[in-house]
Amino acid sequence: MEKSIARQISEYSVSLEYKHLPEEVIHEVKRYMYDSIGCAFGGYHTKDVNIIRDIYKNMSGKPESTVIGFGDKLPAVNVTLINSLMVRALDFNDIYWKDDPSHPSDIIPAAWSIGELVNANMQDVITAIVLAYEFEQRLCLFAKPGVRERKWHHATLTQFVSPIVAGKLLGLNIDQMVNAIGISGSHNHTIGCPTAGKLTMMKNTVDPMAVQSGVFAALMAKNGYSGTEKVFEGKEGFMDAFIGWDAKEENLNPTDMQGRDGISSWSWDIDALIGNLGKSYKIMECGMKAFPTEALTHTHLSCLLNAMLKNQLDYTDIKEVKVTCFAQAYDILFDPTKYRPESRETADHSLPYCLAAAMVDKKITTESFSDEKLNDPRIYEVIDKIKGEPSQEFEKMFPEKQPSKVVVTTNDNRSFEEYLEYPKGDPREPMTIEDLENKFNSLVGNKINKDRKKQLKEDIFHCEKMSCRNFMENLKFSL
Repeated sequence: MEKSIARQISEYSVSLEYKHLPEEVIHEVKRYMYDSIGCAFGGYHTKDVNIIRDIYKNMSGKPESTVIGFGDKLPAVNVTLINSLMVRALDFNDIYWKDDPSHPSDIIPAAWSIGELVNANMQDVITAIVLAYEFEQRLCLFAKPGVRERKWHHATLTQFVSPIVAGKLLGLNIDQMVNAIGISGSHNHTIGCPTAGKLTMMKNTVDPMAVQSGVFAALMAKNGYSGTEKVFEGKEGFMDAFIGWDAKEENLNPTDMQGRDGISSWSWDIDALIGNLGKSYKIMECGMKAFPTEALTHTHLSCLLNAMLKNQLDYTDIKEVKVTCFAQAYDILFDPTKYRPESRETADHSLPYCLAAAMVDKKITTESFSDEKLNDPRIYEVIDKIKGEPSQEFEKMFPEKQPSKVVVTTNDNRSFEEYLEYPKGDPREPMTIEDLENKFNSLVGNKINKDRKKQLKEDIFHCEKMSCRNFMENLKFSL
């Protein structure tokens, strides 16, 4: 190809300006910031966040950027990891799932930390966040099948995007941006095990670590460090290493390979990654979460709750719950370890646990994954009554739809069936501003008072008038 993939991405990224952005795109960025800040306030207390924060507080360093909620001032690279993990910790932030899944808002803290470092205005921060969503979501369409099917984690995609976001705010030129992408993309490929089987704190941490690494790569490039330009299409580059590409001829080379769900032809869609840049904006296609659980649980949870609530059922009434889902969801959510989760990370990726908790409480909240709830005997009275079955018919509908059929059978042999094709929060059924406000207020709780919640919402939705430093200063629990 005439220009490298990284160079074409860099040319677009460097040239994009706030004035180019449609109003609806700017508004959508603010919605995702509002959602992400709520998730961060909700996740600030988690053990994983506080371990990382304590490490960096002990290391100390130059006070460049603000830790959300706590108000600590620490080096921007370190704050990126803390804040990104805080957004991610409850698995309640946004979701985009095509050939690969991703949580683009994991990358927003890269824009905040570097924006604060260089004292950018929030218009520039918004522009950088648009780039985060644009390329993270395009990368979810790039590998055919996705890297997840190839047994790799989607943090592998984030490593290419975070340096773009940080680099935009650092004012990198095209050559420096190419270097930043090449630096980060050379060493952050993440294997799939953090989200397979018995899950640990790394489930929510690998993507924030890729975000942090991209920020450091952008700083390296700013200071003259060089990186591999053909990190995508070159010899032993991403595409060559992940199969389906002839690096010598720079042509597609579809290859039948064994993946997580069987044998398929592995290839790439370059146009999905770099075609028609600027014609539309991917952020408009992203989704939000109505439940603090793995994204593929949502339609199933909605079906079950509909059946329980519409028919006034109690968990003691239930004889069996049969869930039909597409094969990929079945593999992730009905793994045998998911029937007896020992951690929050495994529980929120366990469909049996999530359904059992929903049956008992008629709802799913962040408290559904507390230590107390993980030991609630009522959940284990019903969890083994939940049966899953994969459907090849449903598999063909994914990712355009996320179909679920749930049949609830009661002890007196009544049967109630619910079917849905996509969950609340999907772009086809978006969360309203009222939904978002309720979610935000629930996550924030009593950490700030009612007036502060209202003011913070106003600040976020009118932030284009602010500097990033002033914006971040408002995200502390006490002013």
